[in-house]
Amino acid sequence: MSPEVPPALAAVLDGRTLAGVLPWPADRPVADALAAAEDAGWSAAVLDLDGVADKAGFLDRCAAALDFPAYFGHNWDALADCLTDLSWCPPARGRLLVLTDWQGYAGAVPEDWSVFEQVLADAVGYWRDTDTGLSVIMAGGRGRQGT
Repeated sequence: MSPEVPPALAAVLDGRTLAGVLPWPADRPVADALAAAEDAGWSAAVLDLDGVADKAGFLDRCAAALDFPAYFGHNWDALADCLTDLSWCPPARGRLLVLTDWQGYAGAVPEDWSVFEQVLADAVGYWRDTDTGLSVIMAGGRGRQGT
């Protein structure tokens, strides 16, 4: 691992620590996390929420960033299904999702953000006991509820 990668992420990527939701300092480029994931054999995607202000826009952004299959239903249940059934996604040692500019969306629609936090926590938990972990980086800080 390169020295730019915080120890918590390095431990997840090399299997010393279970996958989970991690903060990422605002002053560090997320490219470091993406490169480290790739070096470790993980797939990685960035979900940039800049300018997203409603649920429909959020789900559209998720579908595009994560390359969801055409059958994605654009609702919370469909999001949960796509995050726990990754058969449509190329195989990898693990999967890293990097959220950027999420704070505006979280502040604009806190109820929807709470639902997303729960969906995300459930997906991380679902993959935790498998050979293919799912970790999430909250670039620039932690989620409202400590996600």
